[in-house]
Amino acid sequence: MTMALRAMAQLASWPDLSETPPSCGTGRALSTVQNEIVHFHTDQFVDLHLTARAIRRFEDHLRGATAVRLVPGSPWVTIRLEVETDMDLLLTLVSLALQAHQAWPVSRDTPSAKCNDQQDMALPRNNSSGS
Repeated sequence: MTMALRAMAQLASWPDLSETPPSCGTGRALSTVQNEIVHFHTDQFVDLHLTARAIRRFEDHLRGATAVRLVPGSPWVTIRLEVETDMDLLLTLVSLALQAHQAWPVSRDTPSAKCNDQQDMALPRNNSSGS
């Protein structure tokens, strides 16, 4: 069983998440009643709807994590699952995303933000916070 499948199974057991079709049409997704939270696109790449506010708040830490890729202006982060600690990071960030969506709910009138799967601007895995 791949890490992505293990993470999907574990997260699907969380009471606030349920499996839904991803809005991007690729892979599998987990959502709350109000928002898509996680898209499992491949066995290695997962997009997480962390929210723009949470990304700004934790940007330095996210940029320091080699498993995380950011797309400028996107409220989603991409996580590459290669080792156990990447899965641990994903689970922690999903928890953070759930808290962020509860603390700062997105209006139902706001169009849903597209995940990073359809964006070409993802930074390489070995990103650094230097310019």
